[in-house]
Amino acid sequence: MTDLPILYSFRRCPYAMRARMALWIAGIAVELREVKLASKPQELLKASPKATVPVLEFGDGSVVEESIAIMRWALNQNDPEDWLAGDNTELIAEADGPFKHHLDRYKYPNRYEDEPSFGEVDHQAAGLAILKKWDAKIGENGSLARDSRSLADIALFPFVRQFANHKRDWFDAQDLPHIHPWLDNHLTSDLFAKIMPKFTPWQPDDEPIVFTPATDRSI
Repeated sequence: MTDLPILYSFRRCPYAMRARMALWIAGIAVELREVKLASKPQELLKASPKATVPVLEFGDGSVVEESIAIMRWALNQNDPEDWLAGDNTELIAEADGPFKHHLDRYKYPNRYEDEPSFGEVDHQAAGLAILKKWDAKIGENGSLARDSRSLADIALFPFVRQFANHKRDWFDAQDLPHIHPWLDNHLTSDLFAKIMPKFTPWQPDDEPIVFTPATDRSI
């Protein structure tokens, strides 16, 4: 055990990715506990009955259960790149609402066969339409909210990555002249590399993993 906040995370979850990126850029050390989603630890279920990642648990038992809330909490402690200046609530709501809706149904159509609209909505096309709006914003600003990365970019990037990777050849052929280099820049960034090491699922008797840029112990 450590005296650090505990972050329950899952490496490939886009919500967890963006929380880790904000914690990392803010320089906040946490005890990282990688979660196997098919076998969630009781400690996570006790901390947060919703049992989805990420969850940030503090020593007093309080928790922050939403990825955007974790990002904002971290950046309010330390915001070296002024990401909060790009906290565009409209863009984030569009990503977490309509875009995520279409992304899930595009990537996992068999999960939604009971929906009345199953087979009636082209979720690939609907997601692409939103991406074209974001592409125009990047063309105007350089990034989504300004000329450099900010909270909006980091919040949306993991979901764009997921959409792109589902059918990468198709995605690469789309007319998104600003999204393509924007996505590549995030994928090849030092920040993304730092928050994506692989860990085995956490067990109660494991040595703590201190996840922080202060020591780079996680790499």
